[in-house]
Amino acid sequence: MATRQIILRGDEVLGRMCRPVTSFDSRLHQLLDDMRETLDQAQGYGLAAPQVGILRRVCLVTNTDGEYVELVNPEIVAAEGEQGGYEGCLSVPGLYGWVKRPQRVRVRAQDRDGKTFEVEDVDMSARCFCHEIAHLDGHLFTELVEGPLYTEEELDAAQARQERRKKGRRGE
Repeated sequence: MATRQIILRGDEVLGRMCRPVTSFDSRLHQLLDDMRETLDQAQGYGLAAPQVGILRRVCLVTNTDGEYVELVNPEIVAAEGEQGGYEGCLSVPGLYGWVKRPQRVRVRAQDRDGKTFEVEDVDMSARCFCHEIAHLDGHLFTELVEGPLYTEEELDAAQARQERRKKGRRGE
């Protein structure tokens, strides 16, 4: 396994549509293993192949149990509810924005050996499924942000202000 360089916003590869995987071979297995190591090193929740410069429909997502789910040729087959939250991206380091996503998502994909399966999850994992699959279609979360993008310091300050306002309304 090897850590790969994460491609940053502004690189044209992040805006391109990825091609389906047709060969479930050692090269795919190596890509998935390298992506896992890269994600571990970066301490992220998900990673898509274009983020490491590979235009194939492959991504990794952390599920609610903290385990990585490998998704090859994934597609969202069901989504319900709505959640809003601050989102960031390894390809847009240090910036966060408010994004609405489905609360629950079901994805159909193939595993590293080509076997089709479905996985369903909620909350942060559902958000990650949507975020990473969007990368495969050439989209970044910044296209969906409602309001400003924040640095980590600005986000911390904004959340602290919001928490103080909530406490004030509750009379604490």
